[in-house]
This record gives sequence, structure tokens and C-alpha cells, in this order.
Amino acid sequence: MCGIVGIVGRGAVNRDLYDALTVLQHRGQDAAGMVTARGGRLHLRKRNGLVRDVFHARHMVELPGEMGLGHVRYATAGGDSTAGAQPFYVNSPYGITLAHNGNLTNAESLKQELFAAERRHINTDSDSEVLLNVFAQELQRAAGPELGAAAVFAAVAGAHRRCKGGYAVVAMITGYGVLGFRDPNGIRPLCYGRRDGAHGAEYMLASEGVALQSLGYELMGDVAPGEAVLLRQGGDIARRQCHDKPRLRPCLFEYVYLARPDSILDKVAVYKARLRMGKALAEQILKHWPEHDIDVVIPVPDTSRTAALPLAYKLGIKYREGLIKNRYIGRTFIMPGQRQRRESVRQKLSPIALEFKGKNVLLVDDSIVRGTTSKQIIDMARAAGAKKVYFASAAPPVRYPNVYGIDMPAAEELVAHGRSRRQVAEYIGADRLFYQNLKDLKRAVYKGNKDIAGFEDSVFSGEYLSDEVTDEYLDELARRRCDAARVAGPGDVERDSIEMHNVS
Repeated sequence: MCGIVGIVGRGAVNRDLYDALTVLQHRGQDAAGMVTARGGRLHLRKRNGLVRDVFHARHMVELPGEMGLGHVRYATAGGDSTAGAQPFYVNSPYGITLAHNGNLTNAESLKQELFAAERRHINTDSDSEVLLNVFAQELQRAAGPELGAAAVFAAVAGAHRRCKGGYAVVAMITGYGVLGFRDPNGIRPLCYGRRDGAHGAEYMLASEGVALQSLGYELMGDVAPGEAVLLRQGGDIARRQCHDKPRLRPCLFEYVYLARPDSILDKVAVYKARLRMGKALAEQILKHWPEHDIDVVIPVPDTSRTAALPLAYKLGIKYREGLIKNRYIGRTFIMPGQRQRRESVRQKLSPIALEFKGKNVLLVDDSIVRGTTSKQIIDMARAAGAKKVYFASAAPPVRYPNVYGIDMPAAEELVAHGRSRRQVAEYIGADRLFYQNLKDLKRAVYKGNKDIAGFEDSVFSGEYLSDEVTDEYLDELARRRCDAARVAGPGDVERDSIEMHNVS
């Protein structure tokens, strides 16, 4: 998962890009990048780190222009190398920059095809660079003497034919406009909006609607699966469906964990969906354990708070904030290595002993992935004096790796893979363990939008939307993603200069 944004404005867009990336920081903490365009010149800065660390005042003045892209990266393979920081750039045709959220499941074959048939060299291990070159080649084929919207949309259609997997994309064609498009299943989110200023309309594309809202843009809608939205310099906007069989099947894990609760994804309010998750989980507890002895419900901050509130209300017991989060520690799940995740837990959370001492506590979390974090939190609860510690997950058991842009590791590293619920409870040290039912989870999200045709729920079901996801593919993915193969610390290469490309 990554965060992407594209803006076509009437004045300098660098500050708006910065603010939008800050709002989307939860989607990636590995690296940040921004590219702006003024006339025929591009201005690019990207490097490892949080948005606030990558862009200082001296960098912002070097990023002029009325349109641009931004990206926050969350590494899904190969550690946190600066080489994977986005946006990427290719000079032909026209000068195109691109930022991408998701993962191409046929990236390797495309890479070979690009070199053998089209003489395009891919310089990194990033599938985003592959996608950029596919789009660039398709645009080169489609464009006539003058570039027009028809050629751009034809290029997107060509990319859809060739690219498999989940992807949401923002791309900027120098001197022409900003483009956004999603894969035909709409797995990764992308929306767009408008803001009316003193000098005319400004448009923005972003991974989540909260980024538009925070900058005063009115949400116009989601980019539909297979659709492309083209924002032109001068205020024009054009949309076209570029795939013949689109189906809305968004990633279910976005609603469980990835997205901010104040976002609306594909017309579904994430906050409301999580409330329904909590209620359904409580109903399951009451069904299987009506004579429970739970004294208090305590959420694991922050994502699970929304589900924990209705759960406590439905059970008729107290809700308390018993774990205090250090706001200066990032999201544990998206840290690139197991060692970093493990060391961060005790730095991140501190228990309030009086909420635990002598009580039977139900801890509520959004999900259990590797189990290490859950185990440490349960140990904290016992050390704080809890008599019994129960654990509830707002998501079903995570048993399978993700291939569409979420860093779910090798199946063997997932605590629920090959283990029963009782065995997982023993591993993490819980007296009882409750999982959300997959049907209830789907129902909680589906209720917000009846047009959803299905979900990308492979981490729970093991069923993938892409035919090329074979056992061999998953074995290779596991080899590249396993914690032992990761870089332990930040990359030792820093990009501290502004890269400029004169493409006029």
C-alpha cells in the first residue's frame, strides 16, 4: 500500500501536494516524493523518510509549478531502498512521471517484454517503473501529430490489456495534464475532487477522500474500476471507461486497517463499516459465549477503536482506554522488518495499570498478522495486573500472502497459517481468542455500497483475482518478502538534491 496524489491547479501546487502527502502518511512511511511541472521543466525530489523529513522549506522553493504528483511509499519487497522512491520519470514520449499504489503480478514478464520487443530498460526492481514504461509505450503508439484525450485513454486501455494485478495510478504528461486510473477490479482506491478558486477550478486525485477534504476540495467521486480521469491544464476534465469488463472488487483489508476512519472508499464510509464490524464481532461472542466474564473492553490503538466501541456497547460492559500510544512511533504493521516491528511495540504502547489490575480484559485489535505484536501486548496486559486476557480481532484469520500491494509476508510467517484458533490463542498467550467471521466482515462493508460486485479478500480466503498467481508465483514472492531477506535498516543512499529534467 502507498499513498498517491495528483493536482492540476491555478497556482503553485507544491504546498497542497505536501499537505496531501502528510494526510496520506499512514499509507507509507518508507519514502516520499514529489514532482512538479512548470512549462517544459520538471522538478523532482524523493528520498527515504517521512514527508516532514524529506521536504524542508529550502526544498519547497525548488518545486515550482501549477501541476504535480506526490507519493508516500510503503515497501512491499526488498526493504526500503531509495531506488524504489517515487514518482518515476521517462522522457519519451512527451516526458511522463508516474506514481503507483499496488502491485503488478506479471511485472517480471512485462519487464522482459519491454526490453526484448520495445528496447525499454528498467533500472530498478520496482513494478511501478515497469507500469510507467508500459503506459509510455502505449501512448507512443496511440498518439498522432498532436496529443489528445483519445490517445491518452487508448494508452490506458493498452496498459489494462497488458498489466495484471492491483493498481491505482497518477501520471503527469509534461505540458498537458494529470491522469488517474485504476485496475479493472478497482482493488486499490483512487478518488478525485474539485476546488473553485479565485482564478478558476482546480482538480485533485488522491488515494483517499480525506486528503481532498482536508484541502477544501469537494469529492466528485471515485475513479471507477478500469476508468481513467484526465485533468487538463486550464481546468478541463474528461473521463472514460477503458476496459470492456470492469467489476468493482475492492480490497477488503483497506476497510479493516489500511484506510483512515474518516475516509470514504468507493462510497463506503470506513468509520461506519468499522462500527458494523464491532457490532458483528460482539454478536458472535454472545452467540458462542453468552455467560462471558469480561469486565472491560480495551482497544489496541488506533485503528481498532471504532470497532471496539460498539462491541463494548453490545456486550453491555465498560469501554476503557487502557493502552496509551506514543504518537511519534509509526504504524507497526508497515515497518519493513520484523526486528523493527518487534522493538517498536514497547516504545509505541504503554499500559494504564489501573485499567488492567484484577480484571478480565478483552483486548480488541483490527487484525492479527504475524502474532508478535499481539503476543507482546498480551504480555503487557498481564504485567499490568490483568487476571485474564481475552483477544478479539475485527478481521478473520490472516492465512495467506497478499499479492496486490500489501506486505503480507510468506504464508509461514503468518501466525494463523496452518494453526487452529486455539493454537493461535496459545501462541499469543490469550485465554480466549475471537475472530470476525468473513461473511460478517463482507456484510459490514457491502452495506455501504450495494454496487460492490465482490471483494479482494485473498489474505483471508486464499482466492486470488489474477490467474497468474500460482503456487510457483507465491513461492517466489515468499522468497523475496521473507523477513530474513529484508534490509534491517534504512538505505544508505540518500537523494538530497533536486532532479530537474528539461523536456521542452
